[in-house]
Amino acid sequence: MRGLTRRFRELVAVDGLTVEVPRGSLFGLVGPDGAGKTTTLRMLAGVLPPTSGDALVGGVSVAKDPEGVKLHIAYMAQRFGLYHDLTVRENIEFYADLYRVPKPERPARIERLYRFSSLGPFEHRPAGQLSGGMKQKLSLCCALVHHPEILLLDEPTFGVDPISRRDLWLILHEMVAEGTTVFVTTAYMDEAERCDQVALLHRGRMVALDTPQRLMQSYAGEMLAVRVSDRRRAAHALGGGVVPGVRRAAMFGETIHVTLASRERDWPAAAAALAGAGVEVLATAEAQPSLEDVFIDRVGGQ
Repeated sequence: MRGLTRRFRELVAVDGLTVEVPRGSLFGLVGPDGAGKTTTLRMLAGVLPPTSGDALVGGVSVAKDPEGVKLHIAYMAQRFGLYHDLTVRENIEFYADLYRVPKPERPARIERLYRFSSLGPFEHRPAGQLSGGMKQKLSLCCALVHHPEILLLDEPTFGVDPISRRDLWLILHEMVAEGTTVFVTTAYMDEAERCDQVALLHRGRMVALDTPQRLMQSYAGEMLAVRVSDRRRAAHALGGGVVPGVRRAAMFGETIHVTLASRERDWPAAAAALAGAGVEVLATAEAQPSLEDVFIDRVGGQ
């Protein structure tokens, strides 16, 4: 995509995105709600025309030939169109009809979909009676029944339990290994670390683009995971740039992540600030920055 932009009157939802996604890779568009992820995916799917710029999806322009794009993709929106009164198999068969999958090929394809989704034992169950995670896996099966070149997924694990989230990502990695290009949006930074390449999106603008590993290696400063008696008070005492050498302090799980310009030089002042705020330091350990740390650092001044 080159300069892909979408405006809604005065609101610039997506602002000049330029990204090249290699074939057969798993690409993640990452950001919080309202960042422009869904709008971007809808443009790539040929559902929403860009205000300016363009993108080639399967070699087809989304601006000039949005209908042509649809021949190369499967698009799974946040609320995929499952029919709750149809069974698992009937839903898959329905989408096979829509995608004009030849009938002789269907049994083998459906069996394969059952195998990696574990939905086979439930093929006669109405979709409305499935759990949230199973519904998402069924949605993915319906999207994959015609063997698309490119798979566009809008937050496929939103509201899904941890086990189903893991299963869905295993399916995606299997598809990528077989040559499918997967473009996925997510607000979960831990999921983004599974991608080959990620773009961090904030208020419609891309703030970073690289592999998760290189982005985490680019994090400036030294990080400590600090266990304290009161996390909120500790984060407040070290936040806002009031302690020299402390670049950032944020709650992270049961600890606070404290980023220092130099651990050896700046930690004594940080420890003194905590003591002055009545916070006891229980333990400290070196921490490796996560993608979430990188994202917060990149957008901290915006």
